[in-house]
Amino acid sequence: MDWVAFWLSIKLGIFTVLLLLPLAMFAARWLSIAQFRGKSLLEASLAVPLVLPPTVVGYYLLVGLSNDSFIGRWLVELTGQGVVFHFSGLLIASVIVNIPFAVQPMQRAFEAIPQEILDAAACCGMSRWRQLVTVEIPLAWPGMLTALVLTFAHTLGEFGVVLMVGGNLPGETRTIAISIYDRVQAFDLEAAGQMSLILLVFSVAVLAIANSLSRRYLKPGMRKGGQSHV
Repeated sequence: MDWVAFWLSIKLGIFTVLLLLPLAMFAARWLSIAQFRGKSLLEASLAVPLVLPPTVVGYYLLVGLSNDSFIGRWLVELTGQGVVFHFSGLLIASVIVNIPFAVQPMQRAFEAIPQEILDAAACCGMSRWRQLVTVEIPLAWPGMLTALVLTFAHTLGEFGVVLMVGGNLPGETRTIAISIYDRVQAFDLEAAGQMSLILLVFSVAVLAIANSLSRRYLKPGMRKGGQSHV
């Protein structure tokens, strides 16, 4: 079992969630209420990672983040090192490729909030920030939880983008998915099976916990602010 690769994947998933979800929340809220020409095109652009092959996304990220690109040179000047084949580049790629998994569930959750509730909050004199924190986020929480779980789970299983941008450097960019592939290539099916089983059990556990929390949160008593009784 390659525990180094496993914990690197967990680290990548946590950092991706911490960086992406706050930005995705504001983007999702804005998309849920904004009406402008080109909105459909913007939403389609954000969803591109869902339909493009991961190797294609990885190729464009590899080119865009390389030291020969404008962004790559700027990152070198900012950090003092290149990001390709480095954990930082892996993190940037992970954030970008997970945008639709984070934005779409939260956007749907914000869109599902009845307009009457938002109007009532505005009539009470709430500022937009207070309305977001005290009204919208609590009501959109199931969508935010879904976004968190999907982003984290997808990060653990991502292969093509990770391999293209990060390569296969032990302790630096070799995630659990790449380690499983390496073991299969070496015909070490026992080790590959062990890592696959651990990843499967971990993923199912995370999804089960998220679903349980979501159901508990959505009970009528919880929606009214009361106590739920099991």
